[in-house]
Amino acid sequence: MGRENTIHRYTAEQIENDRRVLELLSQTFGTISAASSEIINLEAILNLPKGTEHFVADLHGEDEAFRHILKNASGNIKRKVREIYANEMRDTDISQFCSLIYYPEQKLELIKSEEKDLDNFYNITLHRLVKVLQSVSSKYTRSKVRKALPKEYAYIIEELLHEAPSGESKQMYYNRIVETIISTGQSDDFIIAICNVIQRLSIDRLHILGDIYDRGQGAHIILDTLANYQEFDIQWGNHDALWMGAAAGNDCNIANVLRIAMRYGNMDTIEEGYGINLVPLASFAMETYADDLCEVFQPKLESGSASDNVRSRTLLSKMHKAISIIQFKLEGKMIEKHPEWKMNGRNLLDKISKDRKSVTVNGKTYPMRDTFLPTVDPEKPYELTAEERELVNKLHRSFVISDKLRRHINLLLNHGCIYNIVNSNLMFHASVPLNADGSLKEVDVMGKKLKGKELLTSVGMLMRAAFNNDACPKEREYARDYYWYLWCGPESPLFDKAAMTTFERYFIADKKTHDEPKGHYYVLREQENIVDSILDSFGVEGPHRHIINGHVPVKVGKGEQPIKANGKLMVIDGGFAKAYHNTTGIAGYTLVYHSRGFQLVQHDPFSNTDEAIRLGTDIVSTIQLVELSQQRVRVRDTDKGKELQAQIDELRELLYAYRNGLIKTR
Repeated sequence: MGRENTIHRYTAEQIENDRRVLELLSQTFGTISAASSEIINLEAILNLPKGTEHFVADLHGEDEAFRHILKNASGNIKRKVREIYANEMRDTDISQFCSLIYYPEQKLELIKSEEKDLDNFYNITLHRLVKVLQSVSSKYTRSKVRKALPKEYAYIIEELLHEAPSGESKQMYYNRIVETIISTGQSDDFIIAICNVIQRLSIDRLHILGDIYDRGQGAHIILDTLANYQEFDIQWGNHDALWMGAAAGNDCNIANVLRIAMRYGNMDTIEEGYGINLVPLASFAMETYADDLCEVFQPKLESGSASDNVRSRTLLSKMHKAISIIQFKLEGKMIEKHPEWKMNGRNLLDKISKDRKSVTVNGKTYPMRDTFLPTVDPEKPYELTAEERELVNKLHRSFVISDKLRRHINLLLNHGCIYNIVNSNLMFHASVPLNADGSLKEVDVMGKKLKGKELLTSVGMLMRAAFNNDACPKEREYARDYYWYLWCGPESPLFDKAAMTTFERYFIADKKTHDEPKGHYYVLREQENIVDSILDSFGVEGPHRHIINGHVPVKVGKGEQPIKANGKLMVIDGGFAKAYHNTTGIAGYTLVYHSRGFQLVQHDPFSNTDEAIRLGTDIVSTIQLVELSQQRVRVRDTDKGKELQAQIDELRELLYAYRNGLIKTR
C-alpha cells in the first residue's frame, strides 16, 4: 500500500520537468535494484542516532589543551570506558587506559619500558579497546566506520568490531585474530590504529566559534591539527580577522598582531610558526629605546617560561613599545582615510601635550605614565619616521610572503564564515549589532546600510574579497582596510564595543578610561524575546533552536552564567587562554550536542601533555545539563537528515520513472 501511494505521487509531467536531475542520478543508480538498495540504505541511516557535535570558542593559541580535548572528546571517552568497565577496572586503571587511548604512541613506549608480561598486556588491551570502539561506533553505519579505519588494518579491525565472540567457534575465531596480531609483532600498530579511530568517531563534527589566534603560543599548531581533521567549521572571531588582515597586507593589523605577541611573549607562532623575521624590529627597538626602561610595556609572561628572564623582558618591552607607537601612527592614518567609520575619537597622539606630560581624552586631561616618545613629532604625530617606514615595509613583506601563514588563512577561508546555522543552532563569534530597543541595527558597509543576516553575509563576502583576484581593485583595497575595522570598530559584528582602549591602558593610570562599553547585544541577549527575534531574522527554525557564541569571557568565578534567555542562548567563552583564567575562574567550555541533547562541559586548567601520558592525568571537567530530550535525536531530525530525505525522494521518483518506462535503465 505504501509503495503504491508513493508511486502515484508522480506524474509524467513532473518526471519530464525533473528529467535532467533524474538522468544524472541514473548515471550512478542505473537499475531498479541499485536505486532500491540505495533507498533502503538511506532510510536505515535516517534512523541512526545523530552524531556528537562539539562546540568550542576562543582557543587563543592553547594548542595542548585543545588537542587534549579532541583526544578525550571533552571527557566522553572516559565516561564510556567507565560505563563499560565500571565493575572490572579501578579508577586509576581507567585513567591509565584512557591515557593510552589519548596518546597511544607515547604511552606504549612508557608501558613497554615497565611492563614485564607484554603479551598479556597486549591481549587484555586489544580486547578492551575493541569493546570501546564497538560502543563509540554504534551510532554510525559500517560504511562510515570503514572509512575511518586505516586501510592496512581495516579488514581485521572490522572483523573484530562486528564479529562479537558469541559461541565457542566465534570465540576461537575472535581470540585467534588477537593472538596472531600479537605473534606477528603488530600489536603496537593495531593499538595505535584502534585508539585513533576511537578518538575520531567520538566527535562527529567540530564547531569552532572564533579566536584561534593570539595570547597562547600554539595557534599555528591548532591550525595544523585542523588541517588533518575530518568534519569541522570555523566562525571567524576578531582575533582571526586580525591575522587574516595581516596576511592580506594590512599594516595596522600587522602592527596589532606583533604588539599582542610582544605583550604576551608569544614568539612561537610568529617566528617558528610562520617564519616572520623579527630581527629588524629588535634592532630598531634597541637603538631607539636604548636607555628607556619601557616599564609600561613590560610583557605579561608565564612564570618559568623561556622568555621569563631579565634579558628577554628588557628586549621584549622595547620591541613592545616600538611596535605600539608605530601601531598608533598607522591607525591614525587609517582613521583619516575612512571618516565613514567615525573613529576619529580614537586618535590620541595629537591630544598629547607639548611637554608630553599629559593627554586629553574626551575633554578630560590625564597625566601620562610614559613621556619618552622620541619618534612622535608633536607637529606631525601620525607621520612615521624614515626608520619606522623602512621597518614597516620589512615586516609587511615578511607577513605577505609567508607560505605557511597563507595556507592557514586559506584553511580559515575554506572552512570558515562569519556565521553558520547547523541543526537549528545559529553560531557566530561575537554579536549581531542591535539598537537599544532590540531591533537590528543598520551598519554602513561600503556605503550600504545593512543589518542582521544581510550584514553578516555581506561582511563575510567582503572579507573574502581581500584574497579574491577577481574582485575589483577598489573592493580589494577596502576589504583589506576593513579587516582592521572588524578587529576594533564600534559596529563590527566581530567586536561590537564602543572602543578598544589600547592607548589608554598603556599611558593612563585611571582605569575608568580603560572601559570598553559593550554594544546593546551583550545586554539584551539575556531576554528570550530578543533571542527569538534574532533567530527569526536568520530563518532558524525548530522547537529547540539556539544562539551559540563566545568573544566575551564568562566570569564564572563572579557568578555569571553561560546559559541565557531561558536556555536559548549559550556563551561558551570560558577562558581557554591562561591569560583569562583569573578573569573567568575556569579554563574553558566545550558544548556537546549528542542524540540525548546538550551538555555544557566546564574545564579546569590542563597541566601538560607529559603529565597526561606519565600519570594518566586528564582535564577535570564538570558537566552541566543544558537541555535533554526524552527521545533520542535521530539523523532524520538533523540538517543531514533533510539532505538524505531529499535524496530518497529523488530516488523514489527515479524508481517510478524506471518502472513506468519514462527513463530507461542502464
